Amino acid sequence: MEIIFRSIIMFILLFLIVKLLGQKQIKNLTLYDYVSGITIGSIAADSIISIDKPIYDGIIALTVFAAISYLISYLSYYNHTIEKIMNGNPLVLYENNNFNYKNLAISKLSVANVLENCRLKGCFDINELDCAILEPSGDISILLKEKSQPITSNDLKKDIQKKITKQTLNYLVIVDGVLNELELKKANKNKKWLTQYLKESKKNIENISLLTIDKNNKISVYIKN
Repeated sequence: MEIIFRSIIMFILLFLIVKLLGQKQIKNLTLYDYVSGITIGSIAADSIISIDKPIYDGIIALTVFAAISYLISYLSYYNHTIEKIMNGNPLVLYENNNFNYKNLAISKLSVANVLENCRLKGCFDINELDCAILEPSGDISILLKEKSQPITSNDLKKDIQKKITKQTLNYLVIVDGVLNELELKKANKNKKWLTQYLKESKKNIENISLLTIDKNNKISVYIKN
């Protein structure tokens, strides 16, 4: 009877914690989310089975851990630096017809791992691959070269080549009002150019949610609401 009571209490508490922390699909979990989930589950399981310990010890532990997790998530949402520390940055694993062995070593992935993920996404020929990026969730995103990108039915009604050249890798120059100088450099731009562009377009970095530049020098800007 004691275990049934504990199970009901922990189920209710876990339900509230999940609602508080938000819901994500398993494939979208970062390493921190994964560790937090395991820890919360372990605390709950131990509190249910360990009938020799007061249940309020488990409730306190769960509440404190959930509060810390919520605080970190809250700060990460509003502070780009904290988000990068907790979730990490995307790592380029393959670009310009070469593997980035430094990033492969950091991510503890082999060339075979990258090729396997490419095959799972429909890319069986490495010569068709333009870029492969390891996301903070652990998933690998790929971009095919222009000539290898699939053509949709709508493309048949338009100039196909014009459509294909639009599908290129975007450089994330500004994210959540924070300038990424490395991405700006990759886009072959500098701060002087950016300052002039923002002045002419009457925009402030702080008010920009996302500014991207692709390999065709197309600029896309999304303003914070």
